[in-house]
Amino acid sequence: MFVRRLSIWDYRFWGIICGSSLSLEASLGGGLFLPHAHAIVIGPATLGPNCLVFQQVTIGTGPIPGWPRIGGHVDIGAGAKVLGGVVVGDHAKIGANAVVVQDVPPGATAVGVPARIVLAPTNEAASNNGQCLGPSSTPTASRSLRE
Repeated sequence: MFVRRLSIWDYRFWGIICGSSLSLEASLGGGLFLPHAHAIVIGPATLGPNCLVFQQVTIGTGPIPGWPRIGGHVDIGAGAKVLGGVVVGDHAKIGANAVVVQDVPPGATAVGVPARIVLAPTNEAASNNGQCLGPSSTPTASRSLRE
């Protein structure tokens, strides 16, 4: 009983110091990185391992019932909002100030208000373990750049 009360006071103290609120019911994967832990609000969502969350991000309820499920190795830009029961796939990127109210596929980039997918993974990127090799990786693209 004492440990629970102590942990709640610890939670409240650091919430006031940092100006952030991470729900005690949130499921956070290992390696969560908050480089600027100011004004971050995370409800009882699920975050995968090695996520990067910048300042003023909100992860909570929205138009779709439920809580967000965010995959591993996801980058969430400053001021972004991930709202409702959306699913953000592994290795996805969410741009600064984006408002995500729909699912984001793995490896994709979402930007805008409301967020739209601007860079979806290609079959070539998927075959290279999610690595986008760029135009110089294909002989055709290299040849067209030289001409």
